[in-house]
Amino acid sequence: MKTITMDIRSEKIEVLLKNYPFLISYFNDNNLEIEGYDHLSLEDYFAGFDEDEIEESAIDVELHYKQIAEFVKQMNVFLGRDEDKVQSVTILPGTDKSGNRENFERMEIKQGEIICIVGPTGSGKSRLLGDIEWVAQEDTPTSRKILINNDIPDKKWRFSTSDKLVAQISQNMNFVMDLSVYEFVELHAESRLVENKEEIIQRIIDSANGLAGEKFTPDTPITSLSGGQSRALMIADTAILSKSPIILIDEIENAGIDRKQALDLLLSEDKVVLMATHDPILALMGDKRIVIKNGGIHKIIETTASERDILAVLEEMDSKLLAYRTKLRQGEILTKL
Repeated sequence: MKTITMDIRSEKIEVLLKNYPFLISYFNDNNLEIEGYDHLSLEDYFAGFDEDEIEESAIDVELHYKQIAEFVKQMNVFLGRDEDKVQSVTILPGTDKSGNRENFERMEIKQGEIICIVGPTGSGKSRLLGDIEWVAQEDTPTSRKILINNDIPDKKWRFSTSDKLVAQISQNMNFVMDLSVYEFVELHAESRLVENKEEIIQRIIDSANGLAGEKFTPDTPITSLSGGQSRALMIADTAILSKSPIILIDEIENAGIDRKQALDLLLSEDKVVLMATHDPILALMGDKRIVIKNGGIHKIIETTASERDILAVLEEMDSKLLAYRTKLRQGEILTKL
């Protein structure tokens, strides 16, 4: 705290407001008039008060330094701007349902990677996600241990209501709120106190329309969105506004959206993408895939060069299938491509 306080003392008010726009509310709430004084450092600003003003307004300068520093710290955490950024998540082995040790030494998942989770229904994919989300410390049924940035994680990842390690996008997105698409995204943007709200809202809607098979407008009621449109909107919203560093998508192949573009969007926002899938195209798009068997991690497979060649063939086949699907939707007669 001392370092933060000293940095704030010497920083110009105009710079503080540029870096932390929310500080204007602190000055207003404490009746500190800064108009015309923003070229001064915080220390020089308070030095400008004479003894009568300090006594009359009950100004405790040292207390203000501490409160401003604490306010900045708490708001940065809330907005996901704290310096404790997740660069990697490491999974240390536990046991499967039979009590056998998992067959790997450690797995490090880095920011910007796509990790696919494959395995039969009921094999334990959700348990793996739960361990990561809870930041397990050998205290879950699998006895796995999770490290953040190769270290024992801060307890905030377990107990904070504002800090969530994992954001989930499930197969079924059902909206019940009586809001338009614009109002829904605006609500989320305002809760994050984004500075360029209109720009962010438009970016999310444009990105979602780029993923969806059929476009929608900002004034479209969210309750009237199709399943694919809903998932497209949530993927774009999560990629751009969510501060959770890890995104889990459950069976994106069933969403009716542009899968590759969705992954590109998430990766462009420096997310770690965990994807439960049965789709070979998506599985081979990943950097690695975790094979779950009997409740444990059975294998960790890095995508090989030969598998990338297979992916190219599968993508060509998928492109033809998509073209036929589009023709069907448009009521055209199918002909050989």
